[in-house]
Amino acid sequence: MCKPLKVGLCITGSFCTHADILKEIPHLIANNIDITPIISYNVASTDTRFGTAKCFIEQITLLTNKPPIKTITEAEPLGPNNSLDILVIAPCTGNTLAKLNNGITDSPVLMAAKAHLRNNKPIVIGLSTNDGLGNSLRNISELLNKKNIFFVPFYQDNITLKPNSLISNTSLILPTIKEALNNKQIQPILNISK
Repeated sequence: MCKPLKVGLCITGSFCTHADILKEIPHLIANNIDITPIISYNVASTDTRFGTAKCFIEQITLLTNKPPIKTITEAEPLGPNNSLDILVIAPCTGNTLAKLNNGITDSPVLMAAKAHLRNNKPIVIGLSTNDGLGNSLRNISELLNKKNIFFVPFYQDNITLKPNSLISNTSLILPTIKEALNNKQIQPILNISK
């Protein structure tokens, strides 16, 4: 059997999309992927109408058989240890996207990204932002042109009530990973709908 692919799965605070991400984890594991979960401070501590932080941490621990990395201190060794093949940030909020684009490292997810990029390895971004066609568009376009950054195909999820909102098609995380490992952006990057 082939050696498992080591994937860091970073989850930020787009809480309405967490269920979709959790559904993808068994699919990734079934494809010989060893997942290391990494969560933002907000995910680790915020209770929402979509569930409690404690319940989410229990779910992700059960699915991956690993407790999530929850602090900057825990995330920093990912770089020196060179322990991951690829990093996936999904969902990636507009806030995280902006900080990633501008080199800000103030959360476990951003530290994991910085640590991973130092090893010249790919990062896959699964967008989930209400201002993707607004303030976040500049960050998307700049990151699309940066080395080792790849996007899961995305689409407008509610053109009537939230015309600037973009969300990734989570069912395409695995194909995006495969292309990114070959230094290619999966196409088409713009999806009409899920």
